[in-house]
Amino acid sequence: MIEEITTTDEEEKKLIQNAYRQLLRSIKSEMDETDQKNIRGAYELAVEAHAAQRRKSGEPYILHPIAVARICAEEIGLGPTAVVAALLHDVVEDTDITLGDLQQQFGPQIARMVDGLTKLDGAYNSDSPQAENFKKVLSTLVEDVRIVLIKMADRLHNMRTLGSMPPHKQLKIAAETSYIYAPLAHRLGLYAFRTEFLDLCMKITDPDDYFSIATKLHETKKSREAYIASFIAPLKEQLDEIGIKYRVFGRAKSIYSIWNKLKSKDVAFEEIYDLFAVRIILDVPPKKEKLYCWQTYSIVTDVHKPITERLKDWITTPKANGYESLHTTVVGPGGRFVEVQIRSERMDEIAERGFAAHWKYKGVNNSDDVFERWLDSVREILEDPEGSPVEFLDSFKSNSLFNEEVYVYTPKGDPRVLPKGATALDFAFSIHSDVGYHCTAIKIDNQIVPMGRLLKNGDRIEVITSSNQKPSESWLKLVTTGKAKAKIRSAMKEERRRKGELGREALERKFKNLRIQSFDDAMETLVKHYKMNSHVDLYFAIAMNSITVTEIFKKFKAEQGKLKQVELPPAEVPKKDAALVKRPRKDSANHPRLTINGEPGDQYDYTLATCCNPVQGDKIFAYLTATAGLKVHRINCPNATNLMVNYGYRIMKADWSSDMPQTNFVTKLKITGIDDGPGVIERLTHQISLMGLNIRSLNIAGTEGFFEADLSLIVANTDQLNQATRALKNLSNISTVSRTE
Repeated sequence: MIEEITTTDEEEKKLIQNAYRQLLRSIKSEMDETDQKNIRGAYELAVEAHAAQRRKSGEPYILHPIAVARICAEEIGLGPTAVVAALLHDVVEDTDITLGDLQQQFGPQIARMVDGLTKLDGAYNSDSPQAENFKKVLSTLVEDVRIVLIKMADRLHNMRTLGSMPPHKQLKIAAETSYIYAPLAHRLGLYAFRTEFLDLCMKITDPDDYFSIATKLHETKKSREAYIASFIAPLKEQLDEIGIKYRVFGRAKSIYSIWNKLKSKDVAFEEIYDLFAVRIILDVPPKKEKLYCWQTYSIVTDVHKPITERLKDWITTPKANGYESLHTTVVGPGGRFVEVQIRSERMDEIAERGFAAHWKYKGVNNSDDVFERWLDSVREILEDPEGSPVEFLDSFKSNSLFNEEVYVYTPKGDPRVLPKGATALDFAFSIHSDVGYHCTAIKIDNQIVPMGRLLKNGDRIEVITSSNQKPSESWLKLVTTGKAKAKIRSAMKEERRRKGELGREALERKFKNLRIQSFDDAMETLVKHYKMNSHVDLYFAIAMNSITVTEIFKKFKAEQGKLKQVELPPAEVPKKDAALVKRPRKDSANHPRLTINGEPGDQYDYTLATCCNPVQGDKIFAYLTATAGLKVHRINCPNATNLMVNYGYRIMKADWSSDMPQTNFVTKLKITGIDDGPGVIERLTHQISLMGLNIRSLNIAGTEGFFEADLSLIVANTDQLNQATRALKNLSNISTVSRTE
């Protein structure tokens, strides 16, 4: 994001100085003389270090670290130490300043924080550099959570200013943000960050839907505000009688959450009633919070009829990220459903600022245990010696960033919180590693259940153990939490190491006979040649006879005390990885024409991905597979986020060629509607034939007055697809028509 340009423009100097003054005004924490000196020193050092750099937008680069520092202070509530680290967060990575320089001027704490914020060396050898960098940053959670909070502020500012980046880079950054930063913001309690992250990602990946919803929200703003006023007015009368300070207001739900609801419920915007929530925030002492929240709930349900099954009590049992609030849905004027959130000022600050605010209220309502328990689970994942960076990221997401929880109990009635989707065996490992290792059977509510049984709220679980029991590889399929996976892999590693000793001894004897001097160097050569993850894996393969010592020494020989690979005849030299070589398509004349990384796509071997079935006009990208050439995906393909995050270095820019001949694409639609008897299929097929389109397949089933159809169509481009979708929607008794993956 940096270009080398020197600036001495007076207007830009004023711009930078004004940004710095705004930063200082945003710091609410008390500062002593040292804090003030460090902030000024960090600002001056950063200005000088970044003087010759500009962002892609053309503005001076220094405005970015100043903005990040301001977000830390203003939107998260961090103090002067974090502000200093935020101002310096890019100097080591992008300039000649070293960590030693920072330690000398600002001390070891600031240097450690900046080190945690600095990406790994680009030359670092890894299957997924992005996952390695995530692991480095996230590992700082257990050392100093402020490092991750600064990283969140850094990502938020980058997302806010992403418009100047090339579209393919915007997609990659948006994928990383939705995959890891948005869930992490949720887990840290930074709800405002999570909401903005998801909205900004949607703006990039689904711009048409984003701007459509944004426009409709703007058009309905006045009527929405009038409705909220009519809803709140009778509440205020009764709340005033309690005699406490309070705030009550309505706020629109995020564009992303509305879009998600439109997709999940498959309805039109006009049919979504709960476009906003009403929030009541009470200014009361911590000891009386629960009393007044429930009293307020009583008032709300006296004035408006409650939907009792939608009551969510996160005051009695806070969420795993410390979130506390009472949520209820009531029937407002005109029969519209309205969500009401009731909480105290303390709860609201924790909900908005998350982890940072949590420390301010440490010890209040026992909330101090919430993040400590979570950090313990993060430590356990980080301790997994076997997990690759991609496995680490997967474990971290599944175990640490879950949005929903299940609440279960031990035989003694002690509560346990696990992620939704956790199994009975996950519960055993959550109690203690040894309980998991030696688990032979599990009872839920006094009934023996399979180890892979999914947990439900309220389950009472008893684990039966035996000292003779050991984990097996099949157990990995029975668990979902990172802790359980890490512990099972660790146990399997120990078992492989034990069995692999026979393989090690066999190699050592052979090396000794051949007088090979460095056993470790020779092993590194073999591990690299056989593409093993470790020495242990190679020993195990030899012990299991999947690789034999005889086979090894057909390919290698001893030469001057070292292990050397035998040179193969020219015909036997392994070819370069076929996936990395440009290889023209044989059937390019009948294939969709693309440009790959700005070059004619005909010189590459590519196919359209079947997971998302791209159609000409869709926004697309190419993914370099290990063995099957390039796969072309839609940017909103279900697999796109995972590919861009974990294998970003394999992502290539792709566009439809402007001179592409007429080409046919297969696309799939799901149609639902009222089953009004004979004629449904005829209406659907007749409408499609009127448009001159061909049907590849049609599967339809009706039950109890409702039908659902899966239609596979052949179209030329997205214009034809959209035209067909609109035409089908306009048919009588059709409820929804949506494109499926």
